[in-house]
Amino acid sequence: MSGPSITRRGFMGGVAGAAAAQMVRAAAAQSADTGAKVKAGLIGVGGRGNMIAQLVEAHGGYELTAVADYFPKVAEEAGRQFNVPEKNRFSGLTGYQRLLESGVEAVFLETPPYCFPDHVEAAVAAGIHVYMAKPVACDVPGCLRVAEAAKRAKDAGRCFLIDFQTRTDPFFMEGVDRVHRGEIGPLGLVSSLYTDESFSDPPLTDTVESRLQHLIWVNDDGLGGGYLVNAGIHAVDVALWLAGGVPVSAVGASRIARSDPHGDSHDVYSVTYEFADGLIVNHRGEHLRNKFDFHCDCVAHGRDGYLECGYSNSVALHGKQDWPGGKVEDLYLVGARRNIASFHTAIVSKDASNPTVEPSIHANLAVMLGREACLRGSRVTWDEMIKESRRIEPDLRGLKA
Repeated sequence: MSGPSITRRGFMGGVAGAAAAQMVRAAAAQSADTGAKVKAGLIGVGGRGNMIAQLVEAHGGYELTAVADYFPKVAEEAGRQFNVPEKNRFSGLTGYQRLLESGVEAVFLETPPYCFPDHVEAAVAAGIHVYMAKPVACDVPGCLRVAEAAKRAKDAGRCFLIDFQTRTDPFFMEGVDRVHRGEIGPLGLVSSLYTDESFSDPPLTDTVESRLQHLIWVNDDGLGGGYLVNAGIHAVDVALWLAGGVPVSAVGASRIARSDPHGDSHDVYSVTYEFADGLIVNHRGEHLRNKFDFHCDCVAHGRDGYLECGYSNSVALHGKQDWPGGKVEDLYLVGARRNIASFHTAIVSKDASNPTVEPSIHANLAVMLGREACLRGSRVTWDEMIKESRRIEPDLRGLKA
């Protein structure tokens, strides 16, 4: 498969530039009828958060009334960029609380993942609709907290969307559906791959403040979940989608191979998942600055054929009757636009079915299972992982409230 037309690293590097803004406007031009305005707040407005803010603004169905970021300068700059009143530009660790009290009806969460469980619980308690990035947490206890909060949101009639892009793509959707209809026969093996460069990993300082920007936090299991949980999750999610369930166990190996590492996340990994019906899912990935292209791919190997799908290239099925599928275009951007539109539609139509929650929680737990198996160097079952619920606590001492 060929290289990407747009990657997370590439977009994040120029999200504030004219080219990025032009792409956002072009994507927004395809938005569906936007209907009623929804008062929205955004927590975490650097990098991807800024891109999400542009898409929210361009959609036309939202009014961005509040922003929050740990860094005051980032919050102020975003506030000016999106014409948010000065009184609704919040910063510090508790800025999210003031944002939730500002009168927003919906909130977009785009912070490092260690924040998400607290932010989600507070938003749901306030009766606010939630749109959040993945991973939903850095550890199993946090993931389960988000799952419980999402259930409370549904029970209260509030919308809750977790932003995976592949599940919005029509070629992915049809390809997976064809596999589920048996067009390649019973599945024997699903293989997934995620490769990309590592993010900057500078020396540690007196506090973790220096690691809360520019995706440095992906290098730290306690702040971002690590590379497998934060990035590999995209490919593993597709593998689970194809498998139609969750694994019973995982075994694997991983290591740190990037140059001059300072965070504790491993960056090279190979995980084998086993399912109750005997299906094997193998996932591997690496995050080294070695000129190898970005890949987020998955292949489903059936008895009678195979399905090949890639985040940044194409989807096609080869079997007794081939299906040519098609090219996947700018999914990083377009998938987010689709999700933002779906979130708005759900809010205005009062549809709290929240279909993204369960598969997203399953994907988060699956990559955590893989991370645990690799770290231990032994087989770990899903039930063991849930029962143990190992907590990863980042050291937040010295951060500004």
